[in-house]
Amino acid sequence: MGETKGVDRPTADPAGRITVRLFGMLHTMRREAGLPVTVVVDVPADGVVARELAQGLGLPVDHIEGVFCNGDVFGLSRVLGPGDRVAFVPYGTPGPHRVFLGLYKAGREGDGPNPPSEEE
Repeated sequence: MGETKGVDRPTADPAGRITVRLFGMLHTMRREAGLPVTVVVDVPADGVVARELAQGLGLPVDHIEGVFCNGDVFGLSRVLGPGDRVAFVPYGTPGPHRVFLGLYKAGREGDGPNPPSEEE
C-alpha cells in the first residue's frame, strides 16, 4: 500500500469517513439552522479537497480562514482523507491566537479566499 507524502493520518477509517467539527460563526450558523455541528462524512479513498468539503456542507467558504486536520492547520487546498479529524475555523480568531495556532499562515498561503496581494 502506498504512502502519501506529508500526510499524517490517524487510524484510517476503512469505511471512508472523516469527522468534521465547526468553530465560531460556522458552529453558530449550523446550530441555528438546526443542523449538527459535528458531522461524519463519507469521502473517497483518495480524499477530498477541504474547500469542496466545506462547500458540500453548505459552509460559506469566503468566511473560512483555515482547516485543522489532525491537529495541524492548513489552507483550504488541503486534501482530507478517510480517518482524518477536521475542523473548519472562520475568520475572527483573536490576533495572538491566530499566529500561535497557525491560522495567520494558513490564511496567507494563497489557497484561501483572501490570498495576499503582491504589494505585501
